[in-house]
Amino acid sequence: MKRIGIICKAGRPEPAEILKKFLPWLRSKGHDVFLDIETAEILNVDGHPRANIPSLVDIIIVLGGDGTMLNVARLVGEKGIPILGVNLGGLGFITEVNREEIFEAVEKVLSGNCSVEDRIMLTAFVYRHGEKIADFAVLNDVVVNKGALARIIDMETYVNKSYVATFKADGLIVSTPTGSTAYSLSAGGPILYPTLNSIVLTPICPHTLTNRPIVLPDDFTIEIMMRSESEDAFLTLDGQAGFSLKKNDAIVVRKCDFRAKLLILCERDYFQVLRAKLKWGER
Repeated sequence: MKRIGIICKAGRPEPAEILKKFLPWLRSKGHDVFLDIETAEILNVDGHPRANIPSLVDIIIVLGGDGTMLNVARLVGEKGIPILGVNLGGLGFITEVNREEIFEAVEKVLSGNCSVEDRIMLTAFVYRHGEKIADFAVLNDVVVNKGALARIIDMETYVNKSYVATFKADGLIVSTPTGSTAYSLSAGGPILYPTLNSIVLTPICPHTLTNRPIVLPDDFTIEIMMRSESEDAFLTLDGQAGFSLKKNDAIVVRKCDFRAKLLILCERDYFQVLRAKLKWGER
């Protein structure tokens, strides 16, 4: 792991403060560092476009929060570059390290004392009049949701070509295990251990209260047909990218051919993470 990429959350002062000591430390150990342009400009050093960094490095360190990690996971895609997340924000499930631990954690990573967790990702395709008009890869979730003023939307849903139901709801979440602690959890979905090979289908505020989340094998294909007259509906990817939907659009979601590779500290206890982030056991 001689070539190290660093991608930071834009608009935050903390990454620059950390990197003033962290960059010389990495270089003193003989590592080549590739920094994203936005952060490099603040430090007055050479940088690289974010999209180019995965092709240049052996590992990527992310300084930010879960949102930045999701963005980098999609950026890496099928290149299979391991990612280490350093949490600069509040609630974080996939940013593995706190900022105070960065030197110790990276020392462990570079000495091979960390494991790599493979996390499934999803691919979503949008078809209109039988023609594919968009495709996306996500680490957390694919969400069909209504606009601010739209009525309940009708989503005719199939799993492996078998009709499930026409959900009348504010939306529908298709989540990975990694994303089970994100929007799906807020909508009443279950927490899945992040390395499980499963997909969660979670209705958002369904009109029929007996519509409940369902856990599916990750080799199943989910197809959602938009049946509402309203065009004020959107496909949201990892909560960061959006795509406007129309009546009779078909959204097909299935597991990606590649996985995200997240670097995990060997002493990490996932249940301790849940206790800390979700405040289990507290009053």
